[in-house]
Amino acid sequence: MFKLAHISDVHLGPLPNLTIRELASKRITGYVNWHRNRRKHLFANALDLVIDDLRRQEPDHLAITGDLVNLASGIEIRRIAEWLHETGAPLDTSVVPGNHDAYVPGAHDKAVQAWYDYMRGDDDPMIWREGHKLFPYIRRRGPVALIGCSTSIATPPFSASGFFSARQARETSDLLKAAGEEGLFRVVMIHHPPIRGATSSYKRMIGIRRFAAAISTGGAELVLHGHTHLNTLYWLDNGQQRVPVVGIASASQGPGGHKPPAGYNLFTINGEPANWRLQWDRYGLTESGTELRRDHHQFLTG
Repeated sequence: MFKLAHISDVHLGPLPNLTIRELASKRITGYVNWHRNRRKHLFANALDLVIDDLRRQEPDHLAITGDLVNLASGIEIRRIAEWLHETGAPLDTSVVPGNHDAYVPGAHDKAVQAWYDYMRGDDDPMIWREGHKLFPYIRRRGPVALIGCSTSIATPPFSASGFFSARQARETSDLLKAAGEEGLFRVVMIHHPPIRGATSSYKRMIGIRRFAAAISTGGAELVLHGHTHLNTLYWLDNGQQRVPVVGIASASQGPGGHKPPAGYNLFTINGEPANWRLQWDRYGLTESGTELRRDHHQFLTG
């Protein structure tokens, strides 16, 4: 048995003080949006409760699917590096970046370098190399292979789209095939939902068809994503295989907003190739905002 926990859209707060130079970019729109909207609903206490309850479950691994910061300033990126160190060991925690982690040009590489130990694949060098094509990466943990993909790119103001390239699609397919030949349960991590219509056009993932082809060709048992701040279940169906695609609310969302409150997914994986059993439990913050309770239970396979 292997227990995999999943959180997303940490958006660690509070927002730090930024210089005029830092705000002279797309960050100014995000800064205004934070103070007008996000700070009313995103609470560090919610994140603390999620992590404390998650630890109670004693998962074997934690998957985090992007948007760890808000405006990708240097101080935010460093704070997340510290938060990751406090939350879990690099061998037990896998991260992929989101659009907020690449909020402005250059931020993506700074974030990846700072969080590299949590993104480094089994075969990647010990030390970050500039220009290294990190994504997709593969991490083998017990019976599970975690394949981390990136849709994280800098976009213009009022855009939050992501991009999945042809190169990444080919390499993802190759990693999935190899993991399947090894008899591993394959989990793909990505920030944007790889489903048409799952979000608004200005927030969509460009390359959805490429991603679907990679999953169809390579094979997978589970896809995890974030971005929408919603608790969702979709399916990728190529006629031969149905792959569950599961999203989760922001790990920092307080109760009372128009989006569901913070929570986490917990997957229990049993069995063997061609006979995998996947149990999905979701835990969410209660209306009181003081504890989490299981609000969903489902067997996705087996």
